[in-house]
Amino acid sequence: MQTNQYESIKIKDNLSDKISDHLVIEAPLQININKQPYTVVMRTPGNDIDLIRGLLYAEDIYKGKTSFSFEIEEEKKDFSRIINIQIPKEQLGKGYLNKRTLLSVSSCGICGKKELDDIQMSGDSLINTHTVTQTQIQQMFTQLSSHQETFKVTGGSHAAAVFNHNNELLAVKEDIGRHNAVDKCIGNLLQNKALKETQVLLVSGRVSYEIVSKAFFAKIPIIVAVSACSTLAVDFAKEFGICLIGFSRDTKMTIYANPQYIHYER
Repeated sequence: MQTNQYESIKIKDNLSDKISDHLVIEAPLQININKQPYTVVMRTPGNDIDLIRGLLYAEDIYKGKTSFSFEIEEEKKDFSRIINIQIPKEQLGKGYLNKRTLLSVSSCGICGKKELDDIQMSGDSLINTHTVTQTQIQQMFTQLSSHQETFKVTGGSHAAAVFNHNNELLAVKEDIGRHNAVDKCIGNLLQNKALKETQVLLVSGRVSYEIVSKAFFAKIPIIVAVSACSTLAVDFAKEFGICLIGFSRDTKMTIYANPQYIHYER
């Protein structure tokens, strides 16, 4: 089972309890083809060769019936890996020759980077002096839900919403992709010159590295999700001063990073 345990604070009915929580591992896999960096995908470790074989097939890079040879060039304790695939040039498909953007990766904006070093974020940690309460977060989610018109009809879309320091709604957007919904909110705020007013980002699904990176660059210090958070999301949130909350439903939520931003009974 590819999980790690993280200490977190579980809140229910405004009462808190320290727990050890299991999070799914998210880590980068760099794929080299014939010693040349091709792409980086974020994945849960395990079955990496199956992942690569399926990816290359779907992207029309290699559709040969026989397996390719490979070697693990680098492997780290954080589960990041570099794997080199050997494929004769004459067997490489149009997908490789066209160098087009990968489609069938895990809905992750970091996917498509060519080397592991490309995924590092740099910059000072966010500094936040404002706090929010559990009740205020619940009220924000009520507002988000009221704007999910596509979801009400289809049940198939995600949503993101951004609030300011006064807990007022600045932007809310829907999309079939979690990351797209966040991008739409940030883009809308840029268009309206309101990005500097942001305080809280709500997302309707889970949080991976990509969501945290988007919040960091937009300088949004608090992320609250309905669902789970990945290990890499928690690691980056801790490093860059972002309060990260998962499983926020009704009177419950779990704080994984920077709990000082949330006002609750201790």
